[in-house]
Amino acid sequence: MNYRVQPTAQVDESAEIGAGSSVWELAQIREGARLGEGCVIGRGAYVGTGVRMGDNCKLQNYALVYEPAELGDGVFIGPAVVLTNDHNPRSVAPDGTQKRGGDWEAVGVKIADGASLGARSVCVAPVRIGRWSMVAAGAGVTKDVPDFALVVGVPARQIGWVGKAGGKLVEREAGLWECPQTGELYDEKDDLLAERAG
Repeated sequence: MNYRVQPTAQVDESAEIGAGSSVWELAQIREGARLGEGCVIGRGAYVGTGVRMGDNCKLQNYALVYEPAELGDGVFIGPAVVLTNDHNPRSVAPDGTQKRGGDWEAVGVKIADGASLGARSVCVAPVRIGRWSMVAAGAGVTKDVPDFALVVGVPARQIGWVGKAGGKLVEREAGLWECPQTGELYDEKDDLLAERAG
């Protein structure tokens, strides 16, 4: 075994855990989940059935990642974050009978490479969180987040752009943004941001 699982964690035998990954106390990894290499699953975190995670992801303590979520490489999920999976949740059907697993269709949250979700934020599926974007602590995400966007509040709204280093970008001229930490440049066009080629 080339990964670590603490004795109090529950990892289903059908789950795949990548090399160098760590699963800490009281975490639960469900059936068919697949974690990439170098992932860290914090205390009490939950990874649902069939969830897909890329390499070098971090799920902090008590994060809840419900199926069919998909996480790219290098995704950060802060403490107590929730990724939901039911757009119209109900415990019972209209006739009052309790709903079971087959009585609804799960919808997922998709998180692209490098994105970060702050502590206690909630993503209401189905939504896509863009590459290298940042969701502030406590935010409630109800619509897609563009690449490199910084979103805050409930419901989450965009207040700026962030670079790969995580810092807020500075607009140097109309449509040209710079990372004050790395000097990397980004071009904005039609309310979308992309790294400047070269």
